[in-house]
Amino acid sequence: MRFFAEFTLSVNCEILRSLRSLRMTGSEGMKWGEEMTNAQTVMLNKVKHLLFWTLLIWGLMKKLTHLDKEGRAKMVDVSAKQLTQREAVARGAVYMKPETLALIKDKKIPKGDVLSVARIAGIMAAKKTSELVPLCHPLNIASVGIDLNLNSKEQKIEIEARVKVVGQTGVEMEALTAVTAVALTIYDMCKAVDKEMVISDIMLMEKKGGRSGHFKRG
Repeated sequence: MRFFAEFTLSVNCEILRSLRSLRMTGSEGMKWGEEMTNAQTVMLNKVKHLLFWTLLIWGLMKKLTHLDKEGRAKMVDVSAKQLTQREAVARGAVYMKPETLALIKDKKIPKGDVLSVARIAGIMAAKKTSELVPLCHPLNIASVGIDLNLNSKEQKIEIEARVKVVGQTGVEMEALTAVTAVALTIYDMCKAVDKEMVISDIMLMEKKGGRSGHFKRG
């Protein structure tokens, strides 16, 4: 945590300088109940901001398990964890022109059956997540389910990926990677007819299992 220690030291020095400047803005100092000058107010606000960022960074350091004591990236050691049933659900969407959506529905996109290829891409991506995201653990995934819904009213394809595993770490990244790969595949297969498609709303919806417990987006 050397970097963060050095950062905190520099911040503390800046705070001391600001407090010294705050004291020197009045030749006789401030008396209780006396209003601060504009210069004193600015300096006080500066001190508050420095303290806020110091506390925030140190708080984050305690939660960032992918950093070692020197602030360097590391893979989390999960060897002591028990094997448990874990599951994650992620969602996303690809917005497009009504004509593009109709071509996909009628299987008239020149590259082929968009939905079938996109499902396969999502499954493959989930299994390859550890090769794409540097600090993810390789997992023996038990199940990957990809659901696609053509929403004509909102002119989009809704994507949902559900990934399951019995392991020592969760599959949130696998679910998110699957959704992303599905969306990119849809774009790739349809870009010849619609380059204005928008990939959006990719997010984790739910995760089960593990020490952090059950999460469900409200």
